[in-house]
Amino acid sequence: MKTLRLWPVLLPVAGMLAASVALASPQLKDDENDLDLSTPDADAPLVIAHRGASGFRPEHTLAAYRVAIEQGADFIEPDLVVTKDGVLIARHENALATVALDSQNNIILDANGNPRVTQETTNIAELEKFRDRLTVKFVDGVATGGWFSEDLTLTEIKELRARERIPNVRPRNTRFNDRFEVPTLAEVIRLVKQTEARTGRKIGIYPETKHPTFFAKEGTYLDGTPINRSLGELLIETLVRQRFTDPSRIFIQSFEFENLIELQNQIMPRYGVDIPLVQLYGDITDAFLQPASNFSRPYDMVYNTAQGADLNAIYGGLVSQVFGGITPTTGYGDLVSNAVISYVADSYAEGIGPWKNSFLLRERLPRAIDGNGDGVAEITTRLTGEVEPFLAFALSQGLEVHPYTLRAEEQFLTLDASGTPQTILDEVVQILQLGATGFFIDQPVEGVRGREAFLDSFGDDASNENNEADENEDGLNVPGNIIILPGDDRDDG
Repeated sequence: MKTLRLWPVLLPVAGMLAASVALASPQLKDDENDLDLSTPDADAPLVIAHRGASGFRPEHTLAAYRVAIEQGADFIEPDLVVTKDGVLIARHENALATVALDSQNNIILDANGNPRVTQETTNIAELEKFRDRLTVKFVDGVATGGWFSEDLTLTEIKELRARERIPNVRPRNTRFNDRFEVPTLAEVIRLVKQTEARTGRKIGIYPETKHPTFFAKEGTYLDGTPINRSLGELLIETLVRQRFTDPSRIFIQSFEFENLIELQNQIMPRYGVDIPLVQLYGDITDAFLQPASNFSRPYDMVYNTAQGADLNAIYGGLVSQVFGGITPTTGYGDLVSNAVISYVADSYAEGIGPWKNSFLLRERLPRAIDGNGDGVAEITTRLTGEVEPFLAFALSQGLEVHPYTLRAEEQFLTLDASGTPQTILDEVVQILQLGATGFFIDQPVEGVRGREAFLDSFGDDASNENNEADENEDGLNVPGNIIILPGDDRDDG
């Protein structure tokens, strides 16, 4: 297990966010170049570039990863899907562009016979030669119309160009549309190696296996043939082939449990490597359920129980730790108990990656607030001052805790419990005060600034004190069974 970076939890009052909620915006340096971009101390919290510097360049492009490294990120995150010929590429989803469906899951066509594109990370919808790849698939129980990575070879993928996924949020990123290729995992690794050779600075890679059950068991190619690809196997094969297996420079993450258990017990031992694993957690309130969303339940459990699979053979002792056992309705909320987190820590994972809204609780405002004075009211939530206790328990179990996703745009920010608008730097410091050992952020430069502000204020104390959670078996003394209101910044990693 990796050495844990453990900071003191500064929450002496039950359920209250203490100093962090009233924190004034830290003084920023005038120039990004004034930041300390050298490799931080081994025990410093990690700044993890979410899909690269996705706040500055279209996500999952070499350009986004390069900017993230230049801004001081410690790790860059490629989400991984697979091509028809079995090559791992960096995309947020296997859907390269999505289209609107009707209530019967049929593609909606306009008067000219063209589909209505609802989201795109590539320009594939405009390329006539790929028109015949448009289809509808059920991915993790959600009907999705579009073009899919597994129906194109790598050669065909390289004909595409990347686009900004959320242009309404990041219109400035659209100026980079169609300028960059879709990178392979191998190309991302080579970028990191080239950076190290040029600068001497070591950068880590934090890959996520996307939809592993779909690719391994349930999904099919366009012609109906089973895909039957193990993302875990392909990932480890690629890392070994690229000679990038240093466990201090890699975390492997997944929202599914079977995938990580298989990596720990079967795949990595076959290859003679031992890379730290991080169990991701989505929404814990069952607010995002199939068939509309797949964010509240780990799909491997949904699928395996529906198939009547031998759960003990797949999950081992985890089955007995889940209250009521693993069922088709087991959600992430059933998997944050002390018993489950203890099993995760003892059996296969070095860390957890929780959605920030699942532990740092918010409530909806009656009307939106303009927090930055630009005349546009975009803040829609306020922190309640309550924190779910599983966060502190995970820390007390020696797990790394890397929450996701921090974003600087005002629509993703909130009011603190006193009603003051938070800045992205306030949020970074707050997350670190709660004990997080790293965090995912779309704007890595702001993450570096926030970490500097935190270390300037609390670094000496943090290096000389033990985590308060170690003195309290139950972690933070905060109320449980709290209802979380879904926010607009829901994210699946």
